[in-house]
Amino acid sequence: MAETTSNHHDTGYKELFSYPEFVQQLIEGFAPAEIAALMDFTTLKQHNGHYITPMFEEKIEDVVWSVVVTWNGVTQEVYLYILLEFQSSVDRTMPIRLMHYVACFYSELLKQKVTTPRQGLPPVFPMVLYNGMDRWAAPLDVYRMIAPEPPSFLQVYQPHLRYYLVDEGRYTDEELGLVQTPLSGVFSVEKASKDRRSLQQAVDRVVAIIQADPNKDRTDAIITRWLKRHLQRLGAEVNLDRLNSLVEDKDMLAENLQTWAQKERQEGRQEGRQEGLQEGRQEAEQRALEDKRNTARNLIARTEMEDQLIAEITGLAVEEVSQLRSENKH
Repeated sequence: MAETTSNHHDTGYKELFSYPEFVQQLIEGFAPAEIAALMDFTTLKQHNGHYITPMFEEKIEDVVWSVVVTWNGVTQEVYLYILLEFQSSVDRTMPIRLMHYVACFYSELLKQKVTTPRQGLPPVFPMVLYNGMDRWAAPLDVYRMIAPEPPSFLQVYQPHLRYYLVDEGRYTDEELGLVQTPLSGVFSVEKASKDRRSLQQAVDRVVAIIQADPNKDRTDAIITRWLKRHLQRLGAEVNLDRLNSLVEDKDMLAENLQTWAQKERQEGRQEGRQEGLQEGRQEAEQRALEDKRNTARNLIARTEMEDQLIAEITGLAVEEVSQLRSENKH
């Protein structure tokens, strides 16, 4: 599915979550443990979530899977509705958007005759995966947007839809380190992307996780494709054409990342020197201008010179000399 109009790049996450193992890693590693424990991940089945919502008229970047859940002797399918929210800032309308998306999803199930109104609608587990810089501040239930809170006799009539949030930036390196999965390694790389040294450490961690993975070759290929997109998005000066396997090409990648970091540091020092020179010139120009104004003030106060002559002596505009004379009178 195409990404939302507010997204400026392809995050590559859509592909990651087209593989059942990454959906399982998301639920087991970052969703409530009591929910994950009920799911039979061998039954994961992907569904088409592609549609244009009539209200927002936008294509949304979402992933829909179903999984069999067993609880209290009841076995049924639950739909995992995962919204990939990779805007730079928090969208406080998210509860409304998600309520609308889920309603459209249910409508699609009825339209496709997956179920009928008589049979009933299947349960959903809505998730929002967010990787913006700001910490998530939107309410987690649309009911929380209703203000002030209605009196008790009206509360039962208000809409409710709660979603589960995975805010990547909220997890510390230590917390991610406790979840030894390729997906947690991906999250680590995302978090470390502004610090080139930390980025290399995060990549090393991903490589170690891949090497211990039972499906090493498959996982290596998936993560390598994601990382190439990620580095391209960061503007990394790395030869991505030569990067075909994180495991096999890890030394080459490390060397490229180190060279990139050194070049950035050098460019930063040069930029700092240029900014220093520019600031110095601006300060000198400001001091020279103030000296001219002080000379003009003295000539205005101590002589009978006309503004035109003072302007010629100081190099100021006649209008500025007139303004200084007006200020002097006050």
